[in-house]
Amino acid sequence: MRQPRFHGVLPALITPFRDGAVDEEAFIRLIERQIAGGVHGLVPAGTTGESATLSHDEHRRVVELCVKAAAGRVPVIAGAGSNSTAEAIELTRHAKAVGADAVLMVTGYYNRPSQEGIYRHYAAVDAAVDMPVLVYNVPGRAIVDISNETLERLAKLTNIIGIKDATADVARVSFQRLVCGDDWVLLSGDDPTALGYIAHGGHGCISVTANVAPAACATFYNACLAGDFATARTLQDRLIRLHKALFLDASPAPTKFALAHLGLCSEEARLPIAPCADAVKPAILDAMRDAGLNG
Repeated sequence: MRQPRFHGVLPALITPFRDGAVDEEAFIRLIERQIAGGVHGLVPAGTTGESATLSHDEHRRVVELCVKAAAGRVPVIAGAGSNSTAEAIELTRHAKAVGADAVLMVTGYYNRPSQEGIYRHYAAVDAAVDMPVLVYNVPGRAIVDISNETLERLAKLTNIIGIKDATADVARVSFQRLVCGDDWVLLSGDDPTALGYIAHGGHGCISVTANVAPAACATFYNACLAGDFATARTLQDRLIRLHKALFLDASPAPTKFALAHLGLCSEEARLPIAPCADAVKPAILDAMRDAGLNG
């Protein structure tokens, strides 16, 4: 089966910090490690990238660095979400200007818009910028859920091409294929359930775990997309504890701890995200060993 351009595993990249500033050298090293590991794309300046506490200048810089470092080897889907539609349009314009391939855009978190408000939010971006947009449905963070009826309307817009679905409801894939059409890009936003999501017809996952285990995740998704679910289940069993361990504390603190343990960046997060709690670190290290990461 032919896959859409955006498929497989696309890490939701962390933003490494050092002494309060973006650690650009560490960020580029992380990107190189991802590409060497075989990932299928990169997603900078999203939730895992602590976009909520990046300044506008930092946000733009992170996207620029990612596009430049990727150098066309894999597509870049830039985070462009905001609870202000005008700001989302500005971030989308910037992503297009620096050469990103698409943007990832959350609903208006905190505002709790109606379904009509959600539709108009994305429709305004669609009308303002000729740039592929992936809708990001994450009701656990945004409070509001995007209904399949709203997605059906959005799928008719020129630039709204698909979804990152972090609801962990794999049955939605089937319904969305029915109402959004065969060209609708279906990406999971939940590592533990992505196996089921792809089995239902999804195309891949925007992954937190891939930050830590890019090669293992790429192998897993290659097996899934090839329809080799026996291999995929074996790989899932090696990764499942890591999927869960990276959310034993507020994300991305556990991911940053794991990467620091591997010597790839500092543990530093930005308040209100506190450093990873000592109590959960042994479980994270055990999960890393399960996944073949001994550090």
